[in-house]
Amino acid sequence: MTNKEIVARALANTGIAALNEMQQAVLDAGTTKDMVLLSPTGSGKTLAFLLPLLTTLTDEDKKIQALIIAPSRELALQIETVFRSLGAGYKVNCCYGGHPIRTEKKSLEHPPTVLIGTPGRIVDHLERGSIDLDSVRTLILDEFDKSLELGFLTEMKEIVAHLPGVRRRVLTSATAAVDIPAFTGITTPVRLSFLKEVKESKGLTLRVVKSPVKDKLETLYKLLGELKGGSALIFCNFRETVERVSDYLTDMGVDNEYFHGGMEQPERERALSHFRNGSATVFISTDLASRG
Repeated sequence: MTNKEIVARALANTGIAALNEMQQAVLDAGTTKDMVLLSPTGSGKTLAFLLPLLTTLTDEDKKIQALIIAPSRELALQIETVFRSLGAGYKVNCCYGGHPIRTEKKSLEHPPTVLIGTPGRIVDHLERGSIDLDSVRTLILDEFDKSLELGFLTEMKEIVAHLPGVRRRVLTSATAAVDIPAFTGITTPVRLSFLKEVKESKGLTLRVVKSPVKDKLETLYKLLGELKGGSALIFCNFRETVERVSDYLTDMGVDNEYFHGGMEQPERERALSHFRNGSATVFISTDLASRG
């Protein structure tokens, strides 16, 4: 099957009729050189880097051929969902913290073609000897800027050190303000930028509120009180934090809904519906899950 046929079949499986400009540019760039892709969140970067990846995979190699590193379990699970929707038939595993590692270790006894995971959990598997990355030919660092922001530099260095056979590296970021560390091995990449100049929003005022204590829940509650019942969006880094904030605000009598990548689709849609119709004035989400 030709590369064009592989992509066409994958798109047919997803029901997507046509690629957007960014996705088509990534596909046209081919798979022979490293790539740095700069594009806003919610622009379809996942599909953009997965489609070219499909054309490099083979049924003959029963080892891990591609490693995709994501900064959060929400994003890792999203990537897994998109990959499965392509219907390529390759085994894929998604590894992340927050659930028993033994479950993942059992599944990894039969290596996947594509391994997706958060930096910390991938390092855990390396230390336990449950994965062998010598066969990896493609490394994708998704939302690399977010991984640096969350402090995963050490873990990513360790992972890359276990990739002696990597031939191609793809780095994605939602911001241009990201330095590419030498450990990534990226030197002269194809650089595609679809970031638009941020225009100042009229009527938008940015303010910084400093909490007198490390636990900011009480400060958040008082801040919401200043809105006098107006609608508010609250973004958090982790889904555990989202649920903790929601529980606290519920206890304080604040109607709210929360949203993160660990929820089933009907739950997500119900939460969004309640916020849209005014049943809840406060909506809490992980910043990565909010991309949609």
